[in-house]
Amino acid sequence: MYERKTVRVMFEEINTGEKKRQFFLTYGAFLVNGMLALSIGSLLPYIREAKGIDYVFGGILVSLHSVGNLASSFLAGILAVKIGRKRSILIFESFFSIAYLLLIFGGGRIMLAAAFFMTGLARGAASNFNNTTINNLAPGKAWALNLLHAMFSVGAFLFPLLFTLLTSAHTGYWIYALYFMLATGIMTLLLYAMMPNGEATSAGAGKENEAESKKGAYLFFREPLFWLCTAILFFYLCAEQGVIGWLVTYFKDSGLLNESLAQIMASMQWLMILAGRLTAAWLSTKVKKENLLIAMGSGFVLFFLLLLFGRSTGMIAAGIMGFGFSMAGIYPTTVSFAGFLIQKYRLAWSYMLTMASLGSIIMPVVIGKIAEQAGIISGMGTVAVVVVIDLILLTGLKIYIGRGKERR
Repeated sequence: MYERKTVRVMFEEINTGEKKRQFFLTYGAFLVNGMLALSIGSLLPYIREAKGIDYVFGGILVSLHSVGNLASSFLAGILAVKIGRKRSILIFESFFSIAYLLLIFGGGRIMLAAAFFMTGLARGAASNFNNTTINNLAPGKAWALNLLHAMFSVGAFLFPLLFTLLTSAHTGYWIYALYFMLATGIMTLLLYAMMPNGEATSAGAGKENEAESKKGAYLFFREPLFWLCTAILFFYLCAEQGVIGWLVTYFKDSGLLNESLAQIMASMQWLMILAGRLTAAWLSTKVKKENLLIAMGSGFVLFFLLLLFGRSTGMIAAGIMGFGFSMAGIYPTTVSFAGFLIQKYRLAWSYMLTMASLGSIIMPVVIGKIAEQAGIISGMGTVAVVVVIDLILLTGLKIYIGRGKERR
């Protein structure tokens, strides 16, 4: 009932001209971005071994990816206002190809650091561009954003499988994955180049409102909903980047799983994230989004604890599957609650994404530091605190939304 009519109307509206191209090319580009952005987790243990990198510097590399993500999340929004959204995304997406060229032909820690930073620059700009585009086409609609992030999950699911195939004959073949990712980086540039020049706008957007004036451009800072959603995304990204960045290394170095099985588990996680996002997209048309968030947040906590304390392959697999399925819809559904703020204030999404992305910078370093001193299992254990805090914040969002409805 909640979005069913909107879904039907939405597809009727985008079934012509530039909006149709914008919609499907955005989805396709985000799928490819999933392969590019999430390849770092699969590649990290092999880069560490080949370059003789310790846990601390490994954590710094993952965090540099997140630093680039944060920087471009903000700068891409600002640059888009100055030179246009299409020119901005083409500039930032070129960093994917440059990064993999550095990983293939570069040497030394500086080159590695630059490459990981550039992958983050490209990822952050893509997230800003794609989320804004789909939100403008379907403002505040959780199903559309969940479907968008499902496309990202498809790409993230495919890379570990491809990587396993490439390294099944010999682990030294991991270098060929870098050549594949270089070609994929060029492909995503082509997808963005094919997109229409105009910005997608929702029906009835009308003239610019008061928020677009210089005085009103930052009024979103006064909105409690802005800060609540930003905090939820912050701790969510702490958990997401901490687990995704270190998962394969965690299994490999702890001896819980062998290398091939660790890669398969990483793919399984993204397969369940895909299933979870599709399920969340469907359920958001039938149940209240705030209730859906509480259910996902509860699973987020319970299944991570199962993943952390599981010692058999079956328990680990169940933990990964449940964790991936539960976490899947938290990010896009949370963003959908702030949809009207993102549409009303052009800079709201850049600031929200920038502040939330600090979580993905801090957490990998924390895990790496603790892992260096107390072991990788203890390092991963810090994520348990993060997921509990996120569940508390999700409960706060439900209470806030409920009170808002009572006032109306």
